[in-house]
Amino acid sequence: MKRTLSIGKEKVDLELTRINGVTTMTWNGEVIPVDIREVEPHCYSVILDGKSVDISLDPVRNPDPEVHAYRATLFDGSYEFQLQDPMRALLAAAGAGTGGGGTLTSPMPGKVVKIMVAEGDTVEEGQTLLILEAMKMQNEYKSPTAGKLTKLFVQEGVAVETGAPMVIVVAAEE
Repeated sequence: MKRTLSIGKEKVDLELTRINGVTTMTWNGEVIPVDIREVEPHCYSVILDGKSVDISLDPVRNPDPEVHAYRATLFDGSYEFQLQDPMRALLAAAGAGTGGGGTLTSPMPGKVVKIMVAEGDTVEEGQTLLILEAMKMQNEYKSPTAGKLTKLFVQEGVAVETGAPMVIVVAAEE
């Protein structure tokens, strides 16, 4: 299970795997053996790098249903953190507008399968601009604001890399 772990403003790539009864944690690319046992509901014993710690884990309400928030209580205090599927985090970041328009970039490598606008078009906030296929899933990219599409960088059938500019939308003047 691969997730993006957020504690405050810090974000870390985290993956837990269990193969043949052995659990490993990949933390920002480093593979670490870990033993996690639930000793009672919401309470876990964790052995990590030869050190044992008991953790109480309680869910915390989060307005975004795609983000799973928790409060972990350890011997030295409590910590709140969130877990999110890394692809959903990238998609949310790509689709999140500031309300002022700007450049919409590709959050991941993929192939543009459908363009639904042209340069010079007036677009509404939330209007689908294009569809990008990545990892066998088709993702819609929507305008972050109402305005004018001033530049289209991509074409249908063309592959894009992470961070590649796809369109520029200039916000409509109030």
